[in-house]
Amino acid sequence: MSALSRTATAQPVAIPLGEVMPWATFAGLMLMLMVYFVGTEQGAMAMFSGSTVHEFVHDGRHLLGFPCH
Repeated sequence: MSALSRTATAQPVAIPLGEVMPWATFAGLMLMLMVYFVGTEQGAMAMFSGSTVHEFVHDGRHLLGFPCH
């Protein structure tokens, strides 16, 4: 009895740039929005009045090294 074994070889998959760019753009915009709210909101460039946003992201601000006091 002879046993033939086949080994599967990994083939690279081509990812079209047209399919990736909308998602990369969306992720980049969300990242920039997050950095704005954590880093500069309630500062000189605040979009919202009050301290609600500041208190919501307060611990994240300290974790990332942004000064707030």
